[in-house]
Amino acid sequence: MRRWVKVSVAAAVVLGVGGYTAQPYVKEWALIRSACGEGLPRDTVKQLTPEDSLLNAEESRNIKGLGSYTCGVTLAGGDTDGKRFVSMAAYTRRDDQDRELMSVFTENGFDSQSPLPGGLPGFVDQYGTIRLFLPCPDLPADDGGRKRKLLVNISMGRTVLTGVPGAAHRLAVALSNVASDKLGCGAKPLKAPKPETPLADLEDDPRMVPIAEAEGTPCGWVAGAGLPAGGNWQVAVAASSAAPSSRCDLSSAENGEDTPNPSRLAFASWYGDWSNRLTADENHGVPRSMTATAQCEDEAANYAVVGEQDIPGIDVGARQRMLKLFAQDEVRRRGCTGLRFHF
Repeated sequence: MRRWVKVSVAAAVVLGVGGYTAQPYVKEWALIRSACGEGLPRDTVKQLTPEDSLLNAEESRNIKGLGSYTCGVTLAGGDTDGKRFVSMAAYTRRDDQDRELMSVFTENGFDSQSPLPGGLPGFVDQYGTIRLFLPCPDLPADDGGRKRKLLVNISMGRTVLTGVPGAAHRLAVALSNVASDKLGCGAKPLKAPKPETPLADLEDDPRMVPIAEAEGTPCGWVAGAGLPAGGNWQVAVAASSAAPSSRCDLSSAENGEDTPNPSRLAFASWYGDWSNRLTADENHGVPRSMTATAQCEDEAANYAVVGEQDIPGIDVGARQRMLKLFAQDEVRRRGCTGLRFHF
């Protein structure tokens, strides 16, 4: 009898220790299932979670009347204790969206950005934040008669394993779809692209490639731009047909990539009435003689070019001609109208 009691007590101790050891993992499993509107894909979360870390806590807030939904998840364990795993903020009000975009596109708007893969409607800004912009067919037009949209901002902690190909994009897509549902946006659910470029690479400026390699991209127009021969011209494609901003950056390094101070030209487009401030005057270094405007989805679109003033073989007329090619290509791909050049 006593032997049976001892065995039973020992078994209970083992089970107790096992239950205690498993408790953090059970908590994490429950958190993944419920956090952020049940929108965290478990497999993707595990790919992104740092070694020896667990998801620890979640906080979310949905103010549908003000058109905002926020969510944040933190980590526990080792050096990541209390640090951010992911945070998301989504807005359907125009004032909130304008504020966010103006914080990204400061001064003349030529801030670093990287395109998202798979035609996702957004970009990665210079701070590594993924920004997605979706139409909201289930919401009424705003006071200005403009179609409503949803802006979703997704940021991940510095310790998060964003270099896993496609994982960060899959999480961003999942959270954007949750935000659309929470705010009654009615956007067509986004689909995650196949694993391509790791987010860690996208935090830097897009890679320069030879002009010929830009064929078939939104910067393919540079092949017919008549650039001066022998300049070893390259282009960084920071453009897509779905983002609220696009960039095509040209660089000439006659003696290769290591040439100090290569000649540079940057062509940018911005979509939405918020962008009118970027080309309203010359206070931020964009001459009015180097801009163009159009109408896209009943809102303003703005185009501009900046760069060094003394580039051999590229005078004012050549810059204006290339801006025409850039803006015409953008307008054609996006179905815009009323293109005007302010030369």
